[in-house]
Amino acid sequence: MTVLVTGGCGYIGAHVVHALHQAGEKVVVVDDLSYGKPTRIEGSRLYGMDIAAPGAGERLAEIMKAEGVDSVIHFAARKQVGESVEKPLWYYQQNLNGMLNVLIGMRDSGAKKLVFSSSAATYGVPPVDVVPEDVVPMLPINPYGQTKLFGEWMARSCEEPYGIRFCGLRYFNVAGCGPVELEDPAILNLIPMLFDRLKKGKAPAIFGDDYPTPDGTCVRDYIHVSDLADAHIAALKYLDRDERKYDAFNVGTGEGTSVRQIVDEVKKVTGLPFKETVMGRRAGDPPHLIGSPKRINEEMGWHAKYNVEDIVKSAWDAWQANPEHHIDVDTWKQTD
Repeated sequence: MTVLVTGGCGYIGAHVVHALHQAGEKVVVVDDLSYGKPTRIEGSRLYGMDIAAPGAGERLAEIMKAEGVDSVIHFAARKQVGESVEKPLWYYQQNLNGMLNVLIGMRDSGAKKLVFSSSAATYGVPPVDVVPEDVVPMLPINPYGQTKLFGEWMARSCEEPYGIRFCGLRYFNVAGCGPVELEDPAILNLIPMLFDRLKKGKAPAIFGDDYPTPDGTCVRDYIHVSDLADAHIAALKYLDRDERKYDAFNVGTGEGTSVRQIVDEVKKVTGLPFKETVMGRRAGDPPHLIGSPKRINEEMGWHAKYNVEDIVKSAWDAWQANPEHHIDVDTWKQTD
């Protein structure tokens, strides 16, 4: 089996490429290198391209045919909630065209299995505390979440006419690190954002402490990136089955952790005596988002192995292993 991974040089993509290699699979990567690094894919062949560009579907079909690709794991997308609220048309253009071109490439090359990087952002502000996949109504509250939900619909509609087997993994808050060289290269997710501010001697920022949650900060379901990578391997195996009850799965722990609890864990793990600052809410952030992992536990036999302490510690170890932003703990002082 040859697996094509779009966005394979990025944070989650590189962990999945690593897991695929560990499982003995041949891997080909397509990435525009806007965030990812080509050194992270362990010798896989890399095609540099923007999958949202005109003509990318035809080019992807050529690559899939040349490489004998039968499975695709599709990550490549824009993924900042706040930015999607400010630039909705660009997000629609990037994420929906990217999915369209992946599906054109699969249709024209005969590749049959697609694992799609969806998101808990598809749920918007759900009416229940712990969200099952079939919750009603399903109303994303930002353009990023809308593109992920519509991406699922696009893939699902290609199953009958083109024989494409599809599975969407709705991730909750992905964090942590496996091998230290695969650390999150973009300062877009909560824990790297906290570390980045500490590197500059600034107070880590909490966006909003007036949400209707126990401590006033947003509550999320944090999932270790290595657990998430294992879920993709499980999903590819699931698509080999002829009888499949479901095509959308939450990937989470079913446990909620607040932003303030993460900040406290960072304080504990780093040993730095910082005082956090509270800023205004970010646009498009729901107060509370926890996923029920029951479906993926039962259907794929996948279970999360790591907890929040493991997540923060592994992220810190990776941050400190990188000389570009290593923090000298002994001399660190808060300057703001």
